[in-house]
Amino acid sequence: MVLGGDPGRVPAELTLENWQSAEQLHWTFQHVADFLPTAVISRGAGPVADLPPRPAALVDVVLTDATNGHKTTVGDVMAATATDGWIVVRHGTVLEEHYYGGMTADTPHLLMSVSKSMVGIATGALALDVDAELTHYVPALANSGYAGATVRNLLDMRSGIAFSEAYLDPTAEVRLLEQAIGWAPRTAPELPSTMYDFLLTLRQKSPHGGPFEYRSCETDVLGWICEAASGVRMPELMSEVLWSRLGAEHDASIGVDSVGTGMFDGGVNACLRDLVRFGSLYLSDGVSPTGQQVVAPAWIADTLAGGPDSRAAFAASPDDNRMPGGMYRNQCWFPYPDANVLLCLGIHGQMIYVNQAADLVAAKLSSWPLPQDATKLFPTIAAFDAIAAQLA
Repeated sequence: MVLGGDPGRVPAELTLENWQSAEQLHWTFQHVADFLPTAVISRGAGPVADLPPRPAALVDVVLTDATNGHKTTVGDVMAATATDGWIVVRHGTVLEEHYYGGMTADTPHLLMSVSKSMVGIATGALALDVDAELTHYVPALANSGYAGATVRNLLDMRSGIAFSEAYLDPTAEVRLLEQAIGWAPRTAPELPSTMYDFLLTLRQKSPHGGPFEYRSCETDVLGWICEAASGVRMPELMSEVLWSRLGAEHDASIGVDSVGTGMFDGGVNACLRDLVRFGSLYLSDGVSPTGQQVVAPAWIADTLAGGPDSRAAFAASPDDNRMPGGMYRNQCWFPYPDANVLLCLGIHGQMIYVNQAADLVAAKLSSWPLPQDATKLFPTIAAFDAIAAQLA
């Protein structure tokens, strides 16, 4: 299917079938609004949070591979990981900021599942009852596999829903969801044609509240809960409770289905500098760089501490997370046995990195050829770790 949009902006060879292929990603991730339906998440009329530069030559920081002793530099890692842009901010100043292949500071980029962490913060800002069953907010979910699940189950991805996240399998639920919302050609004509109708078809495979299992549908249901609780559609809601309070430099946007429902699990588009403004909330008890309380300090504290069994649930996951001792809480990843490092992660190499000890926030936007690639993910984490260690 040939995509619509401005023929002067959309490459003639771009189709709904190939826009997520390796050869198209660098362009498509920076131009989603040119060929797919989106809705604006307004920054509002408030002040922009200043990010003054203080260059620190961090590209030359050396890191050593723990498995083979091989030494490389931060610059080498960025060059080898299909980077579109990266930035490091400490104490509110920009130490490094780089863009590649035509991307600029004003270019919005698809965040993929970094979007999940933003929906998590929006949930916290609404102060929902995380122990309430989902049917308290959305009664229609009583007829789905989510009957009996709680908001907390969604936040920590611990429902018992059957949902495959196998990105390279076109029949996996994560790809069928894309067909339902119009992000992929329909090969299953019986699929519903909206996000919410698709979510109602999901079924339970195991008890809710069990091991952590990464499922994008959890965030999509969470967005539905936020809309139902607030009575406001998510683009407007995320603007009200998050983006307009953040001191963001640019509007964000989110991909939407045929009836305007957001692709909550991976559809947000934003500029690089605004990602570090968002990440700073985890260093400041939920206070934005402009001094506004976006989410309660207790929400940030809960995110960092996790629940009493968060790490055990993570260890019991059927997925190969390669983060021994880590956990997942409130739509954020913790790769180490302590809470010093928090990650917001998206496929194809999207990342916000927060280091408590170094008071540092970094972000990286990428166009990896493969959705998941440990040979690119973990060197990127190690590069930011090395920067944080040197600065701290």
